[in-house]
Amino acid sequence: MSRSPKLFEKPSFRSVTLRNRIVVSPMCQYSADEGLGGLWHLQHLGARSAGGAGLVIVEATHVSWLGRITAGCLGLWNDEQQALLKQLVQVIELGGATPGMQIAHAGRKASSAKPWNGGAPVAPADGGWLPWAPSAIPFVEGGIAPHAMSVAEIQTVLAEFRDTTRRAREAGMKVIEIHGAHGYLIHSFLSPLSNTRNDQYGGDLAGRSRFLMEAVDAVRSEWPDELPLFVRISCTDWMAGGLTGEDAVLIARMLKATGKVDLIDCSTGGILANGPVIPALYPGYQVPYAEAVRLGADMPTGAVGLISAPEHAEEIVANGRADLVFLARAILADPYWPLRAAATLKAPMDIPPQYARAAWK
Repeated sequence: MSRSPKLFEKPSFRSVTLRNRIVVSPMCQYSADEGLGGLWHLQHLGARSAGGAGLVIVEATHVSWLGRITAGCLGLWNDEQQALLKQLVQVIELGGATPGMQIAHAGRKASSAKPWNGGAPVAPADGGWLPWAPSAIPFVEGGIAPHAMSVAEIQTVLAEFRDTTRRAREAGMKVIEIHGAHGYLIHSFLSPLSNTRNDQYGGDLAGRSRFLMEAVDAVRSEWPDELPLFVRISCTDWMAGGLTGEDAVLIARMLKATGKVDLIDCSTGGILANGPVIPALYPGYQVPYAEAVRLGADMPTGAVGLISAPEHAEEIVANGRADLVFLARAILADPYWPLRAAATLKAPMDIPPQYARAAWK
């Protein structure tokens, strides 16, 4: 190539500089016990840091026992759970990447079976628990209706976001991402398909965005000004009457106006279990949303979704369609994707000396 690949530039967000624009997307492992992770999480994320990613984001880490997707989900609602997060920071930094964490509340998608056990809702009578949501609308048609949250309960959850952020800061995390996508609690407030409230947390887009905006405030109250904050949103519900790409731009503008958010991680979908068939699944099918938000809100964005070829990842950032590329399946299949990409794109890359004999040339 006649120029240095943009994928391997070192972007900065506030005081944090990443070694490249490749992000390990937060991917649930469903391998915790009462929110406590273990050796699986250490080896899983350590391998991907040693593989050359710039930012490694710990999977959706839940702010409460009630807010877990499954009984196997990671949590940070007590100090005992903080010990693993401190170890994860150490192992990610040992591999040369920047450590980040996604904080989440599952909302009406809580109390589900693990994916390899079918992923169906688990009723309280069968060992599950009653999910909370903005409105009593089940995620699965015919499923258990969630508890519609009172304003006081909304404030309780916001306090949980704040407390989890404090523990993440104390653990040494350098990037926080708020999970506002895929049908979980924040997304279910944002979407008119799941939020039929008639108080200050419902109604028009400004009302439905209130919980997200207050979550940003809660997180920032414990997150230092010098550290970056990302927000993941579903940029469309892919359904009539749901969120649209135009809504995503407006939400991003609201977030930009706070001065508290540094990047929008642009995903899509997830609001209903029996939801739409996405018109077309192809490599980078969500990239147009990252591009639209970047241009329409003048905000840095992350692109995610079926990105697997190094040349494709380079095209996305080189053409200004997004600032970071978030990888999930591709880097799950190959922890050393960044090193192979550097070789493909002929970019300089610091290979761990222990791996110098490998074929990344």
